[in-house]
Amino acid sequence: MDPSSLNTAELQHFLNQEKERAMMNEMVAKLTSVCWDKCITSTPGSKFSSGESACLSNCAQRYLDLTLIIMKRFQSMQ
Repeated sequence: MDPSSLNTAELQHFLNQEKERAMMNEMVAKLTSVCWDKCITSTPGSKFSSGESACLSNCAQRYLDLTLIIMKRFQSMQ
């Protein structure tokens, strides 16, 4: 999509989409960093142990749940 050919409403929509994409990328990077540091305590092999897999899954789920709670809280404040 070429931003120079858009009208104001289309440009605003495009910018909002890009902002949301950047926020998702940032959230995934943060989740990966936090959960990796918490769950992977040694040099990983060719696959994760069952404990590491469970920890990563639980960590990611808690992070996403907390993110949803925070987003809902901000939406209710507006």
